[in-house]
Order: sequence, then structure tokens, then C-alpha cells
Amino acid sequence: MSRNSITIVLLLINISLFPGISSLNQEGLFLFSWLSSFNSSTNYYHFSSWNPTSETPCKWEFIKCSKEGFVANIELDSISLHTSFPTQILSFDHLSVLVIRNGSLSGEIPASIGNLSSLITLDLSFNDLVGRIPPEIGKFSKLESLQLSTNLLGGEIPKEIGNLSNVRVLELFDNQISGKIPEEIGGLLALETLRAGGNPEMNGEIPMQISSCKELEFLGLAATGISGQIPSSIGELKKLKTFSIYTANLTGEIPQEIGNCSALEELFLYQNDISGNLPAELGNLKNLNTLLLWQNRLSGEIPEGLGNCSSLMVIDASLNSLSGEFPESLQNLASLEEFLISGNNISGNIPAFIGNFSRLKQLELDNNRFSGQIPSSIGKLKELSLFYAWQNNISGYIPGELANCRNLQALDLSHNFLTGSVPDSLFNLRNLSQLLLISNKLSGHLPPNIGNSTTLIRLRLGSNNFSGQIPAEISLMKQLSFLELSDNQFIGEIPPEIGNCTELELVDLHNNKLEGTIPSSFEYLHNLNVLDLSINTITGIIPENVGKLKSLNKLIISDNEISGLIPKSLGQCKDLQLLDLSSNRLTGSIPEEIGQLQGLVILLNFSYNLLTGNIPDSFSSLSKLANLDLSHNMLTGSLTVLRGLDNLVSLDVSYNNLSGPVPDTKAFQDFPETSFSGNQRLCVNRSKCLQKMINDRNAIKNIVIYAILSLASTMLIVFIGIPLFMRIHGAFCKSKDEERDLDWEFTPFQKLNFSVDDIVTRLCDTNIVGKGGSGLVYRVETPTKQIIAVKKLWPMKKGENPARDSFSAEVQTLGSIRHRNIVRLLGCCNNGRTSLRITEKSDVYSFGVVLLEVLTGLEPTDDRIPDGVHLIYWINWELKERRKDFTAILDQRLLLRSSTQIQEMLQVLGVALLCVHPTPDERPTMKDVIAMLMEIRHENHEDSEKGKGVFTNPNASCASFSRSSEPLIRSPPS
Repeated sequence: MSRNSITIVLLLINISLFPGISSLNQEGLFLFSWLSSFNSSTNYYHFSSWNPTSETPCKWEFIKCSKEGFVANIELDSISLHTSFPTQILSFDHLSVLVIRNGSLSGEIPASIGNLSSLITLDLSFNDLVGRIPPEIGKFSKLESLQLSTNLLGGEIPKEIGNLSNVRVLELFDNQISGKIPEEIGGLLALETLRAGGNPEMNGEIPMQISSCKELEFLGLAATGISGQIPSSIGELKKLKTFSIYTANLTGEIPQEIGNCSALEELFLYQNDISGNLPAELGNLKNLNTLLLWQNRLSGEIPEGLGNCSSLMVIDASLNSLSGEFPESLQNLASLEEFLISGNNISGNIPAFIGNFSRLKQLELDNNRFSGQIPSSIGKLKELSLFYAWQNNISGYIPGELANCRNLQALDLSHNFLTGSVPDSLFNLRNLSQLLLISNKLSGHLPPNIGNSTTLIRLRLGSNNFSGQIPAEISLMKQLSFLELSDNQFIGEIPPEIGNCTELELVDLHNNKLEGTIPSSFEYLHNLNVLDLSINTITGIIPENVGKLKSLNKLIISDNEISGLIPKSLGQCKDLQLLDLSSNRLTGSIPEEIGQLQGLVILLNFSYNLLTGNIPDSFSSLSKLANLDLSHNMLTGSLTVLRGLDNLVSLDVSYNNLSGPVPDTKAFQDFPETSFSGNQRLCVNRSKCLQKMINDRNAIKNIVIYAILSLASTMLIVFIGIPLFMRIHGAFCKSKDEERDLDWEFTPFQKLNFSVDDIVTRLCDTNIVGKGGSGLVYRVETPTKQIIAVKKLWPMKKGENPARDSFSAEVQTLGSIRHRNIVRLLGCCNNGRTSLRITEKSDVYSFGVVLLEVLTGLEPTDDRIPDGVHLIYWINWELKERRKDFTAILDQRLLLRSSTQIQEMLQVLGVALLCVHPTPDERPTMKDVIAMLMEIRHENHEDSEKGKGVFTNPNASCASFSRSSEPLIRSPPS
């Protein structure tokens, strides 16, 4: 308890125990007792004049007494008492004025308040009173003003209120009063002001008995549930100045009798359900200055008589169904300051007499059916600050006279058929903050003096035919927040000076012919929410400093020619809700940081790029994302990471290299199969997965010419079988003595760390791993633990045609090649009877790449491949996306071969594509590859027997091997 509170309590104790020490009368003691109930000690200084040693409280602050010395007035305004209604004063028989306004009073109004029979004014407004209005309030026979507004009072208005025959002011607005207005309200014959708006639960119709309140000047029932028609008896209220029943449920028509309310100045009926025509009798209201009828269901034409309301300053009949043209009589409204008629069906030309409204500040004609041109007389409106005429059928030029409207702040002529250029003079308006000309047929260049519009906040010129470059002077518009130049013909680069417009929140330049790179100066646009540069020919990379745009929530740069990596810094744009980088040339993997954008709720679209790698694990955090499109890339791995994205309503991962099963969640089950198509190893239907794998292999049977087949067969034999290596007597095994004793001629092609003896001594039966048509293949471990393959050619029979010996050609070819994807030939041995070829181990994928290189005549990263993509991606794109014929990717020189050989090429192409499958587990084994190639060879054995191989110089021997690069495939002789 504060010191002041303690002092007051002690005083009260002393007074009660020793009444002789205080001369304060009974009313003063009651007031002092009430003071002690205040819960806020901070306001005691307001009551410093309340002295307990006084004889009466008549000289205290906030207190006035009658001539007889009784308290007559208690008036406290805007002092926080934090207490309840002062029951201590209920015995004040002479109290005529009780005002405790905005005093934080709480609790209920006691029923005993009716004892204050002398009250003339009762004002308890702007407090926290609850409960019902007590019926005892009807006892105030002298009451002239009852103000209980802005409390928490509930229940119905008591019918006893009709007994207040002398009341002039009745204010009950902004409470929680419910029910109907009692008919007894008609008994308030002296009533001048009735305000009961802001009680949403108040319902029923306007009682007809209100017409008895002949003195009524203000009727306010806005923001209630009042319904039904306006009673025709309203016309009897000759003194009515303000009729305010807006945001309610009124229906029916405006009665023509309202024209009898000759004193009416303000008619507020907006946001109801009133229908029918505007009564012609409105023209009788000579004193009417404000007419607000917007958002109803009014129809018909604007009455001619409205032009007689010469005092009208504001007309707002927007959002109705009014039709016809402006009547000529409206030109008499010389006092008009606001004319708002948007959202109707008004037609015809904008009348030239508009220019006569010299006081006009706001003109809203949008969303109608106006046609013709904007009259040049509009330039006479020197006070005009806002002109909206968007969404009409207006044609012609923008009148240059608009520049004479020196106070113009907002101009919106969007969605019309305006032609020509924007008058340069418009950009000299020093107060213009909004210029919207969207969706017209405007053309020409933006003038350099656009920089004079230093007050512009919104510049929206989208969907026109503007051309030329975006002027650098746009940087002078320091207050600009919206810049929309989309759907035009702008060319050139985005001016880097745009970074000076640091207040920009939206930059929309999509669908133009812009070139160059994304300016790094965008980093200074710290308030930027939306950036749309899509559908242009912008090149270069996405600047790394894009991560500085912390306020960005929509980034759209799709359909350009942007290359490079997706910057990791995008992960710093935590407010991003939509990110669309589709249809560009982005490469590399998707950064993990993208998955940290947990605010992504609308769209993430990286489709139609050259992205590789797996879908980042961090994508599992995008739990709010609704739309995800990663289609048409080269992504690998599985979809498991997306399993928990239950909010997805749209998903497209088609045409990638994804594998494994599709998650079996309900969300994924609802997506169409087209969402996953083009991923050969992706299993959509688990029960059909095995069969799909078999069908895929059987469906890919295409390619390579006979000589490569021979080479492939020889190479693959090296890897067949399970190693049978057994160490006998350490690291050696027995070989034939005659083989060991012969002199071997050893030709190494690399620097080797083993000798010919290390090889020959290990050529025993236990080391055989394969057997082919031209010899045996041994697995040999050298003394340095290096695993090599040794091919021992069958001895030639007497009289055998040496042309059948492809070994020499094979050695010559492999020895001359230096290729990372072809098995390296380490050397060869020859003793006059037996030939050996020594190679190192290779893998299936590398072999597949070699086959593709040979078939296409292209290197893996050949400059001749469009867009600089990898050979494998290009082949998949041509065959799957562009659906070209298989022969379209073959080296055109090979197409001169016979149809049989071309068929062999197509069969081997299928084998090659299996070898380079993006998922290692899905690639065939070497055993499978050799089986497929042997089948191809068997099917075309007859042709091979006719000598249609591709290798040349069949008589080449190991000793005469040449290091010159002999082509694997030659063009046929001319």
C-alpha cells in the first residue's frame, strides 16, 4: 500500500473513532471513503484538494455544490480510478450531474442508481462496466442526457427507457447490447440524438414509432444487426440531419419519403443489402452534403434530380449495379469534392463537364463501362489528388493536360485500350506517388525525365508495348517501392543503377527481351519482397550476394539462359515462400542450404535445368511446401528424402535418373504416374518392379559395328569367371617346361615393375578365369601384389588364314590408345609359337562410355555437344526427351555401312546404355554384358564370317606394333 493510501486510511480511522476532530459533513465523508477505494495510487495527486479538515467538499476539485451546500455535480474525466461504481454517493439527493468518463470503472451499474432522482446528466461512457442496463434507470424523470457508450454492457435495452420523457441525448453505442430496439422509444418526445451503433447483436427492424421523435436530429444504428426496410415514416423527421445505419442488414428500397427530410445533411447507408432505384426525391434534399451508398444492390440510372443537391460535397455509390450515363444535371454540383462511382455499369463517355468541378479532389470511375477518350478538360482540376479510371473501355491518348493537375498523387488508368506514349510532362508532377497504366496498348520509350518523379512510390506499366531500354534515371526515384515493367518489349540490360532504389519491395520485369546479367547491385534492395525476371534472355550466373535479400519471399528467374551453380547463399533468404529457377542452364548439385528454407510454402521449381546429384537430405525439412518440381534434370538417388512432405499437392520429378521405390505414403499414392515418368529405374508400382527391370533390359538391344564387337568381346572375356587362384608352393604354380624354356620377346608399353618370368611362371590351369574363341585368359598376381590379366592366344594351325587372327590388330589398336575409359595395355609377349597380351583391370561403366564414344564419334565432354553437357546426358535427352530416332546420335559416317551393321550398332548401343546407368546397382555384370554381346555376335555370325570387321592391318604383330593413333572406325573406301 502506498503512503497516500495509508494516510487516507488513518484519517478515516481517526474520523470514525474521534468524530470531534473533523468538521467535514456527511457527503464529504462519503466522498473521502470512496477515495480510499481507488486501486491506483498514482492518481492521488489529482485529489490533493480533498482536505478532510474542510467543512464541506464544495471547494474540492471535481465537485460542485448547490446554493444550499449540497453536492450537485461530480465530474471526473480521463482519470484512471480502477474502482467500481461509487455506491457511497447513492444517498446524494441533490445530485444532478454525475460524470465519470474514461475512469476505468468496473463492475455493474447498481439497481439502486434509481435513487438519484435529481439526475439531469449521467455519463459513465468509456469504462469497463458490465451487466445489464438496470430498468430502474427509467425513474430518472428529469434526465436529459444518458451516455453509457463504450462499455461492456449487455442484454436488451430496457423498455422502461421510454419513461425518460425529457431525455435529449441517448448514447449506448459500442457495447454488447442485444435484442430489438423497444417500441417505447417512441415515447422520447424530446430526443435529439440516438446513437446505439456498434452493438453487433442488436437486431430487429427500425421501430415505426421512432417517427414520433419529431426533434430527432441524429439517428445512428451502424454496425448492428438491424434489418428490414427503412420505414416510410422516416419522412416525418423533418429535423433529421444525420441518418447513419451502415454496415447493417437493411433490405428493400430507399423510401421516396426520405425526400421529406428537408434538413438532412448526411445519409450513410453503405454496406447493406438495399436494392431498387435511387429515388428521384433525393433531389429535394437541398442541404445534403454527404451521400454514402456504396456496396448495396442499387440499380437503375442516376436520377436527374440529384443534380439539384447543390450542397453535395461527397458522393460514393460504388459497388452497386447502377447503369446508364451521367445525367447532364450533375454539372450543377459545383461543390463536389469526392465523386466515387466505381464498380457499377455506368457507360458512355466521361463527360467534359467533369472539368467544372473545381473543388474535386477524388474521382473514381474504375470498373465501369466508360468508353471514348479521357476529356482534356480534366486538366482544369487543380485540386485533383486521385484519378482512377481503370477497368473500362477507354481508348485514345492519355491527355497531356493531366500534367496541369499539380496536386495529383495517384493515377490509375490500367486495363483499358489506351494508345500512344506516356506524356513526358506526367513525370514532372511533384506530388505523384502512384502511376498505374497496366494492360493497355501504350508504346514508345520511357523518357529520361522519368527520374523527375522523385515522389513516385508505385510505377506499374506492365502488359503494354513499351520498348527501348529501361532508363538508368529510374535510380533517381528513391522512394519507389513497386516497379512493374513486365510483358513489354524492353531490351538491353537491367540498369545496375536500380540498386539505388533502396525502398523497392517489388521488381517485376518478366516477359521482356532483356539481356545481360543480373545486376549485383540488387544486394542493396534490403526491402525487396518480390523479384521476377523470368522469360527474358538473361545470361551469366545468379549472383552469390542474392543471399543478402533477407526480406525476399518470391524469387522467379525462370525461362532465361542463366548458367552456373545455384548459390548456397539462397539459404539465407529465410522468408522465401516461392522459388522458381526453372528452364535455365543451371548445373551442379542442389545445395543443402535450400532445404533450410522452411518458409517455402508455395512453390519450389528447379525443372528443365542440368542439375545433377541426389535430392538433398535437407529437403525433408520442407514440411510446408505445397508444390515441388524437379523434373527434366539429371538427378540421381532415391525419393526417400521427400517421404515426409505431407503438404505436397503437386509433385513432378519426371525425366531424371532417379531410382528405387516411390515412397508408399498416402500423398505419393495420390500423385499421377506422370509425376515419376522418364526415370527408368524408379519403381512406381512395387509389384511390377522386377518385371520392369527385365523388360527394360530386353527393350534396349541396339548398336556397334562388327570390329568394336570383336574388341568388346575380347576385353570382356578378361573379366569372366570367379578367381580360382590358389597358391601352390608359395606364389608359383607349375607350367609347361617347353613354354618356360623358350625365349620370350617382351614388349612393354608402360613402365612395369615385373618381368616376363613373373608372368610365364604363373600361367597354370588353376589361374584360368576365362576361355574365349581366340584363347585362354589368366588371372595373375605379380610379386608386388598387382592383379593383371594375361590373354594367351591359341596356336595357329598350319595353313590357317592369318586374317582370322584379330589378336594382332587388337594389340595394335589398344596399344595406340590413351583413353581413361579403355583398359590399358601394359605389354605383349611372343616366343614364336605363343602370343600373350597383358592388361590391367577396368570397369563396366568405363567400357560403356567407350562404346558411346565410338558410336557417336564424340568425346565425353566434346565441344560439339550442345550446351556443353556430358555425352551421356545428351544421348538420353535426344532419345527420351526429343524422341529422336536412334540413328540420329550415330556418327554419320557409320550410317554408310550396311543395314545389318547398323542393326548391330543399335543393339550394342542398348548394351552401352545399360553399362552407364546412373545407379551402379542397376548396371549389368560383366557376365551379363558378355552374354548380350555374344548373342549379338551369334545373330550376325554369318556377316562376320564374310570379313566385315572394322579393324585394319590384320598382319600386324606384337613386335611391329606402332604407337601412331590408328582410328578404331574408318570410313568406307570411296
